[in-house]
Amino acid sequence: MNLLLRWLISAGSILLVAWLLEGIDVTGPGAALVAALVLGLVNAVIRPVVLFLTMPIGCVTLGLFTFVVNALMFWLVGAVVDGFEVRGFVPALIGSLLVSVISTVASRLWADRGER
Repeated sequence: MNLLLRWLISAGSILLVAWLLEGIDVTGPGAALVAALVLGLVNAVIRPVVLFLTMPIGCVTLGLFTFVVNALMFWLVGAVVDGFEVRGFVPALIGSLLVSVISTVASRLWADRGER
């Protein structure tokens, strides 16, 4: 149940970010659900490999290169999922940051609500 809730929160945050930012488009809730699923899979499988391979750059930049990796993963999902489009690196960078922040805040708020 918790995984399903996180998936829905992630899809909702993708829809919200698409509404807020100019360079990100989502055709509807179905595309957002698929994008959230693919983004979760990419972050679980591809992102750790990329972070490992770019570890020297990450050390030199004191971890700031992780933002670039996150943006590239977000941009990759935009290229793979039909109905979810990310037009450029800057929207991918801002979009990945916003999706992360919104998802984290919403998940924590929901978890706090469930503990009462």
